[in-house]
Order: sequence, then C-alpha cells, then structure tokens
Amino acid sequence: MQFAYPPRKTSHPPPYAIRNSRSLSFTQRRQLQFAAVITCIAFLLILLLSRAFSSSEERIPPGTSQVVIVTLLDEENLSAGYMEKIKKNRKDYAARHGYTTFFPKTSDYAFGDSPRSWALIPSLRHALTLHPHTPYFFSLSPHAIITNPSLPLHTSILSPRKLESLMLKDRPVVPPDSVIKTFGNLRGDRVDLVLTQDGEGL
Repeated sequence: MQFAYPPRKTSHPPPYAIRNSRSLSFTQRRQLQFAAVITCIAFLLILLLSRAFSSSEERIPPGTSQVVIVTLLDEENLSAGYMEKIKKNRKDYAARHGYTTFFPKTSDYAFGDSPRSWALIPSLRHALTLHPHTPYFFSLSPHAIITNPSLPLHTSILSPRKLESLMLKDRPVVPPDSVIKTFGNLRGDRVDLVLTQDGEGL
C-alpha cells in the first residue's frame, strides 16, 4: 500500500507567516509591562503631591477658635475679687466672638530669681501647647480691661490688611531719634508678633 506524500512547503512564504501566536503574546506582554510602569509612576506622583499639599496646609480641626486670650494672674499681688472681675471681663468678650480664654497662674511656672512678670513667657508657651491650631494668641495684662467688647480681634486688628494700616513703619524703636527703626516695607501677612505701645510711646 502506498500513501500520498504530504504537500511540499513553498519556498516563498507570505510576509505574515513570521507572525504567530507566540509573537503576539510577547507584544501584549510588553504592552502590559509598559502600562504597569506608567500606572506606578502616576500613583507615586499623586502620592507625593498629596503629601506635599497636606504638609504645607495643615488641617485645622473643627471648633478651633480664632483667638486665645491669655491673662497671667499673680495670686500674691492680686486679690481674689479683682481676679474674678478680670476673668469675667475676658470671658464675656470671648463668648461674644467665639474665642478661648486661658488664665495661668504665676505660681505654675519656675522662673528662678527673675521677676515674677517673666512667668509670662512660659505661660504663652503653655497656651501654644494647649491650642496648637489656633492662629492668634492675645496676651492681655491683668491690669487692662476690655472696654469695647464689640470689636473682634481677628478682623479689626489682626487681619493682614488691617495690620498694614495700623503698623508704625520706619519709626524709631526708642523715640524720638533711635537709630534702630521698624521695618518700612513689612507686609501684614508676614507678621508673627504684634506689640503695642504704652502711654510713653514705648
């Protein structure tokens, strides 16, 4: 019995003969790898950008007051009745504008042989620690009374535009002819510490 020979392959295969299923899967694999790399890079970029913006703009918890009024009380030199009146004055003003009050005592801090008034520095640091997200801290002497409670601090004094209109620019630090002068081109949004003058201009 004689079987027929299998057909002979042509010596001139068509151009598409070099493409087979194996070469297609390799191309698809390369495309998938490329897509995976692009996806990882995009994810890393989004992560880095989100961290950068979150670190530069810290989120303020809801309910945080705009201002904390700090009044240091010296129990050895102030009577109990006087301190109660001072506290009431601050609390009434704070309640009207949604502020927070803080009444540290001089005896709460160790200041060595320094004058008792130096306890104001650690008391302000104490307030900053208790209220880390509050933008403004108002240190008010126990010998001062708020006589116009209708004026809110954060808009009538502490806003950048208002500060620029109130700042004493290019003025002698010690009047009348001190060589050291206040800044003449300081912007309100660059101010971190506001000091007021007394009756003598100091």
